[in-house]
Amino acid sequence: MKQILLLALCGLAMLPAAAHAQDQQAIHFGVDPSYPPFESKSPDGSLIGFDIDLGNAICASLHQKCIWVEQGFDGMIPALQARKFDAILSAMTATAARRQQIDFSNRLYSGPSALIARIGTKLRPTAHALQGQRVGVVQGSTQEGFAKTEWEPKGVTVVAYQTQDQIYQDLVTGRLDAAFQSAVQVDFSFLKTPRGKGFALAGEPVNDSRVAGDVAIGIRKGDAPLKARINQAIDTIRHDGVYKHVAAKYFNFDIYGD
Repeated sequence: MKQILLLALCGLAMLPAAAHAQDQQAIHFGVDPSYPPFESKSPDGSLIGFDIDLGNAICASLHQKCIWVEQGFDGMIPALQARKFDAILSAMTATAARRQQIDFSNRLYSGPSALIARIGTKLRPTAHALQGQRVGVVQGSTQEGFAKTEWEPKGVTVVAYQTQDQIYQDLVTGRLDAAFQSAVQVDFSFLKTPRGKGFALAGEPVNDSRVAGDVAIGIRKGDAPLKARINQAIDTIRHDGVYKHVAAKYFNFDIYGD
């Protein structure tokens, strides 16, 4: 009887270790699914988008499973540091300021930011042209940081929103005069849709390094093994044609930025 009890207790003691070992077969990615075509939800609630497909391809290359953990973008880095997930895969630009807090993988893709407004306006992405106007940005985004630094002190009202879709809603109804976001994102998810009729890019895209640059996977500082595995997988899918196949589903240009 004692022997049976001892075996049972040993079995229970091994359960956490077994669960941990099983968990190591997955990579938990933090994502804010409100930014098509990079990450969003289909009508049935499943996650879709370029980043989602890239993440799944990376996990497949590593023979691991992707587990997606939803998180608001403005709280993404604190959640990573609090170990709510292993890495961030959510259209995050690897800026110098963010590199002080977390590490990043090699580049996934790149691109500038752009201002949009109603056709016929004379708005441009400058503090002088936007003075007295209301500009929508996503909370925690590089566009928010840039707009609050460069435009807000000079009379521009910068309005931060939880999601990009909320910005488009207020832009259409006239609560906003303009919106500032990824040039690729706004072209795909707004300007080429029925509700984007009557709107266009206002001026040239902004290529300032604070709002344009490499998008990469965010990783906790010190997690060198995960960074090395992810970089290996990115390199693999870039060279075996998987990356090109995934990108062709969404874009008719080279988003990688060679």
